[in-house]
Amino acid sequence: MTLFIDYSLGDFVTHPEMPDWGIGQVQSVEGSRVTVNFENSGKQLINASLILLVPVADKIE
Repeated sequence: MTLFIDYSLGDFVTHPEMPDWGIGQVQSVEGSRVTVNFENSGKQLINASLILLVPVADKIE
């Protein structure tokens, strides 16, 4: 059984195994493939069926 959150465009998230990437914003969602633009690592394609991105309630500027 595969579990993943239903991410929406514009959601702010962090990667649980890559905290140095910083906060990222969801750019696109295609099934379990989520493209996120992280502040310290740029655009990353995440397989949300393998990595559970952590939602960020409010982005701190």
